[in-house]
Amino acid sequence: MNRLNISRRNFIKQTALGMGAGLVVARSFPSPAVAKDANTLSKLNIAHVGIARQGAFSLNGCSSENQIALCDANQQYLDAVKKDRPNAKLYTDFRDMLDEMGSKLDAIVVATPDHTHAVVAVAGMKLGLHCYSEKPLGHDLYQIRKMREIAREKNLVTQMGTQIHAGDNYRRVVELVQSGAIGKVKDVKIWCSNRYIGKPKSEEKTPCPENINWDVWLGPAKERDYDPRLIPGTWRSYWEFGNGAMGDMGCHYLDLPYWALGLDKTAPTSVETTAPRPADAEICGYDLTAKYVFKGIGSDDEPLTLSWQDGEARPDCLKEFGLEEYGAGVLFFGTDGILFATYTEHALLPKEKFEGFEPPAQTIPKSLGHHAEWIDAIKKGKGCEEGSTTCRFEYSGKLAETVLLGCFAYRCGQKLEYDADNMKAVNCPEADKYFRQYCRPGWDV
Repeated sequence: MNRLNISRRNFIKQTALGMGAGLVVARSFPSPAVAKDANTLSKLNIAHVGIARQGAFSLNGCSSENQIALCDANQQYLDAVKKDRPNAKLYTDFRDMLDEMGSKLDAIVVATPDHTHAVVAVAGMKLGLHCYSEKPLGHDLYQIRKMREIAREKNLVTQMGTQIHAGDNYRRVVELVQSGAIGKVKDVKIWCSNRYIGKPKSEEKTPCPENINWDVWLGPAKERDYDPRLIPGTWRSYWEFGNGAMGDMGCHYLDLPYWALGLDKTAPTSVETTAPRPADAEICGYDLTAKYVFKGIGSDDEPLTLSWQDGEARPDCLKEFGLEEYGAGVLFFGTDGILFATYTEHALLPKEKFEGFEPPAQTIPKSLGHHAEWIDAIKKGKGCEEGSTTCRFEYSGKLAETVLLGCFAYRCGQKLEYDADNMKAVNCPEADKYFRQYCRPGWDV
């Protein structure tokens, strides 16, 4: 029996579970189509799946709400949070959690390894739970599109964990680009020095620690013996679980040009990835250079080129602009100038040309916080509508899809001519196995 096909309870969702000492509170929330003042509503009942590292960040980010169910495949992480959240029910299997607690929940936060984002998120969303998921949303293109589809069908408030999107600096950069401060943008260059290098598998068999639910940690991946190379965070270096530095950081940095240039309204038509070493079947690549071409946006319909480089790969122009000491950044090349940005700072180049420049009026409001705006949108019944959150799955899914296309082009060893409407590399049937990857029976979305 496929345990992921959990049926929705056939009664109105409400709960008598209180987080105070013996307090019993009857509570209900409006349908997503009904907007109310957030201040008039009770706290949300939230489940967290994945509670260490980035998951711990989300625990803190949602601490204003009732965190009534916590799940992690590692029992040690659950034991560590018992003291701070004594009223939460603890699980090592999210399927058990949703079976027992689904009718009491309003929302789910997914901060598991990349390969299990979609299976957890989809199981929760099928129950009507609003969803916050870490990037890159899914592990392949099919999973990402399935997440977007279910969010639309259920009219759910969603948010992908690109937390820097909530920062003021990104907002000011977007305003500069969209105001025409550097003219028409023709090219974008991105670099990030993160470099993840995996190791070959040892012939020696290692017993699985008793605190780890290995079957749940594997999720949709091929069944195998416990592999100590993968835990705790080193799974990012192996294709079946992560996608290297590009899969880890690409959504954060590509988010800025995606937002500023409205790239979610178009699609990449091709991507070509190169690296000093050919792709390994198991271990992720590093020092990658990925070059995308996007359909043109606007009256002249001129294509845009965007490049990503990680590890030791760098744009050739950094020394020219005095940026060689920056480990990561984004450069927008426009017809009237250049704009450089990191997470926290930005500058117009060349400096002498923009001396005395008056920045445009601030039109993008300050964020409530990346988690806070998701929570606020749920309470106000915004659903999946545009603007409900700044990184809803309809936007962030397209961003994540673009990032993964670069990884898949590298694994295919050739340029991919991409048909986004049909999710096909028209010149490379080999790419299909990456666009929709193998899932163990019972784990497909």
